[in-house]
Amino acid sequence: MAYRPTRVPGVITMSGNFYSVRCSDCENEQTVFGKASTEVACAVCGTTLARPTGGKAEIDHEIVETVESR
Repeated sequence: MAYRPTRVPGVITMSGNFYSVRCSDCENEQTVFGKASTEVACAVCGTTLARPTGGKAEIDHEIVETVESR
């Protein structure tokens, strides 16, 4: 029988990933949630890094790495 993770009542688990994204305009690296529900702007120059699509966010710039869930 295959292992199935159990759910613990009252504990919320996340179903998305965080990504380290590099802005192509100013080279700033910023952490972005993969299922962002709002536009994510670069903290330095204000360029849009990710746009919501109803599910996974559309990331417009270079994804440097996948960051572990926090």
